[in-house]
Amino acid sequence: MSEQDPFDSFHAILAGRVQGVGFRWFVQQAAARRGLTGTVRNLRDGNVEVWAEGKQEALVEFLGVIARGPTHGRVDRLHLSWGGASGRWDDFHITT
Repeated sequence: MSEQDPFDSFHAILAGRVQGVGFRWFVQQAAARRGLTGTVRNLRDGNVEVWAEGKQEALVEFLGVIARGPTHGRVDRLHLSWGGASGRWDDFHITT
């Protein structure tokens, strides 16, 4: 890994109309198109949790996409924490 090509991660909690609208599938597809790894899952409180790792530029682009959400969804709030990549995931998948 070089300074020009850093790998990072973020953890996000998204609130709004994010369950029952295909949000997890939307997130998974957006991550796969950008070569990211991680997970997305529904939380019991009605929010969605995302862990994502990959190239910094791809993560920033991905974040912009998921913050807008799918056509029938709506993101009202986003809590975000950045960190270094852990290499914990081999792909991006939906968990329960």
